[in-house]
Amino acid sequence: MKFHESISILKFPWEQVAQGMWQRYPNPESSHVLSEDTVVRKVIGHQLHSKRILTKTNRMPKWGERLINARNVSIIEESVVDPEKRELCTYTRNVGLTKVMTCVEKVTYKPSPENPQWTVAERKAWIDSKIFGLGYAIQKFGIERYKKNIQKSIAGFTYALNRLFPAADISLEAPLSHHVTLEERKQRFKEAARETAKRAKELAQEKAGPIYAACEGVKS
Repeated sequence: MKFHESISILKFPWEQVAQGMWQRYPNPESSHVLSEDTVVRKVIGHQLHSKRILTKTNRMPKWGERLINARNVSIIEESVVDPEKRELCTYTRNVGLTKVMTCVEKVTYKPSPENPQWTVAERKAWIDSKIFGLGYAIQKFGIERYKKNIQKSIAGFTYALNRLFPAADISLEAPLSHHVTLEERKQRFKEAARETAKRAKELAQEKAGPIYAACEGVKS
């Protein structure tokens, strides 16, 4: 198994990053993302829990084409937003092609200790393959491709955040000295999270139909 750990900086306040998470696609760096569907979204206490299914293209090197014919792969993304702790965690894993390679990723977004107007993304990833004789080569390929994809992911997310929150919009960027208290910031985000959950659930029911109904009854 290969393990990778890294830290990235998003030059946006945590509240904006938490809201922009659901609107980061499409962007110029996400042509490989074919679809995204929210199948579960609910508020538990003060936390927003979500489960989404993403479909992505699965580009393979020449040697990999002998093992894999599938061109697409399905990804499960589970997330928890905690506005009181100001923390957003996403857990992602592939549910297709697991016999060839598995990739599990955890990303934690929280305010930067150096600059409270920026957000730190702490990433951890585990990549494994059980194919006899080729496992090491597949793991090495997987971890190198993952490292390259991190840069695209950050660039794409930054693009989406710039689109959603242009520099002129300081409604959520204002420091506490500008009469925006921490409690006000928390309450504002809670209200936005509830409204987002309501809209997302309605959209999920329309798009997912019976899939949503099946997943709703399954405990995460």
